[in-house]
Amino acid sequence: MLTHNPGMDRYERIIALHSQIQAARRPIPVAELQDTLGCSRATVYRDIAFLRDALMAPVVGDGEAGFAYDKAESERFELPGLWLNSEELHALLAAQQLLERSSGGMLSAALAPLQQRVEKLLDVHSGGKQIPMQRVRVIPHRGRNMDEHSFRIVASCVLERRKLTFDYRARSTDEKTRRMVSPQRLTHYRDNWYLDAWDEDREALRSFSIDRMTAARCVEGVARDVADEALNAHLAGSYGIFSGAPKAWATIRFSPKAARWVADEHWHSQQQGRHLADGSYELKVPYSVPRELLMDVLHYGADAEIIEPKSLREQLRSHLQLAISNYEAGT
Repeated sequence: MLTHNPGMDRYERIIALHSQIQAARRPIPVAELQDTLGCSRATVYRDIAFLRDALMAPVVGDGEAGFAYDKAESERFELPGLWLNSEELHALLAAQQLLERSSGGMLSAALAPLQQRVEKLLDVHSGGKQIPMQRVRVIPHRGRNMDEHSFRIVASCVLERRKLTFDYRARSTDEKTRRMVSPQRLTHYRDNWYLDAWDEDREALRSFSIDRMTAARCVEGVARDVADEALNAHLAGSYGIFSGAPKAWATIRFSPKAARWVADEHWHSQQQGRHLADGSYELKVPYSVPRELLMDVLHYGADAEIIEPKSLREQLRSHLQLAISNYEAGT
């Protein structure tokens, strides 16, 4: 027998009601359903009516004799659709808002049916009470515009394991090249989407920024699969999105003021961190291409100092000197 639970919402009651009736070997009286569902007699009748009329459950019986499922239909009947409680639906709707509003709303059209279905389920549960989605706030940070059509083609090739061809204009050179790749996975990083892929012409793993792609299309041919271990070793082994295999480890010391923030931050899956006696914080991360790491260290200004290696420390010193020269030029 199910235990009494006065905190059940309507979805939870419907699931519990269905489970109890389906498992019972005899009709269940209303009083027993009241006790196990933790609700009034009128609520039991409303839930039975909803189960029978809206969900087409094979409910037979009445309040006097008790309720049961028709034996001939019981085994074939299942609750239709997406059955989650209200808290799970709210969490799903919030996650949907995050996806919809990231990347400039690029996924909004694709996600609209999901939002409509979840809102419909919540509407049934809440008795028509409107969900205030304006209370879920998503603020993109330095996201880039991206063509939704290109993204959908890339995503299709990744999931269908088909080869992909596209024009790519690298930011470093602004040169346009035609690429043929075996797509491996999509990566969402700092509010932007990237494609990790095996470059067929260069015979190497590469990461491509999807907003730099044009004329993307799936082509004949099954995509080559690269093992996750190889992908992670090459594309996630070092700091940043265009990382490559690690060439060195950086040691960065943060002031006691910044330590409170950095100690809780995830910089890299292999990072090593420790609090020092003076209240400062020491962080070690592997890197290959230092550009992104230097930018993140500069973000902390005077509260961060690269200790090792000396070559990386000198690169940061050069960046700072160039920045200072920009301000001295006009004086």
